[in-house]
Amino acid sequence: MESMFRSTTICGVKKDGKIALAGDGQVTMGQSIIFKSTAHKVRRIYNGNVVIGFAGATADAFSLCEKFENMLNKFSGNLMRSAVELAGIWRNDKARQLDAMMIVADKNLLLVISGNGDVIEPDEGIVAIGSGGNYALAAARALKQNTELSAKEIAQKALEIAGQICVFTNENITVEEV
Repeated sequence: MESMFRSTTICGVKKDGKIALAGDGQVTMGQSIIFKSTAHKVRRIYNGNVVIGFAGATADAFSLCEKFENMLNKFSGNLMRSAVELAGIWRNDKARQLDAMMIVADKNLLLVISGNGDVIEPDEGIVAIGSGGNYALAAARALKQNTELSAKEIAQKALEIAGQICVFTNENITVEEV
């Protein structure tokens, strides 16, 4: 059964030795009701050393985040190993896939983790997920290629642009940088 609560946009940008994640605050019920506009879907975990942003079915997104944090604790904060181990668990459990995605970052690495068991390191240091992900991705690529903005500024501006186009994305934006 599909979750009633969904929709968001998360964007990650890596530039000049910094990585920033930005996410909007909208939670949508069905296709037409804004249930909440101030959700925080970008947050710091693992003693503030890792930033995550999640999109998808709410319960699945929280489950994916919790499982990822458990892996970080198990593997002493090694982001890649934690992501790969988490993905392996989900690939081996054919009965359960999570309807969620996550962007994770530490000071060196930016990854996407899906509830299907995928781990992807994005090209060009830019990634976006969620309902407005394609809009934010296009905006972030253009901004990175044509401006001198920082990673944090690009992530913020990309979410603002997505919020102007995507009805499932608002302009109540949280940005975290590592």
